Amino acid sequence: MITPNNTAAGFDMMPMHEELVRDRIRTLHREAEEQRLVTGVLRLRRARRDAERASVRLRNALLRLV
Repeated sequence: MITPNNTAAGFDMMPMHEELVRDRIRTLHREAEEQRLVTGVLRLRRARRDAERASVRLRNALLRLV
């Protein structure tokens, strides 16, 4: 019985399909890493902003004590 996968064209398509799947997996991994980096940068910005606000509050509290 001849099926699309055991014809010459079918054998040629399998490696191409596998490469497309591997390429998509690589792309997804790269996108996930980029998203992790973006998330880290956003956390860092938020932490810096929060630290600056805390510093301002502390400075104001100390000025009220004087």
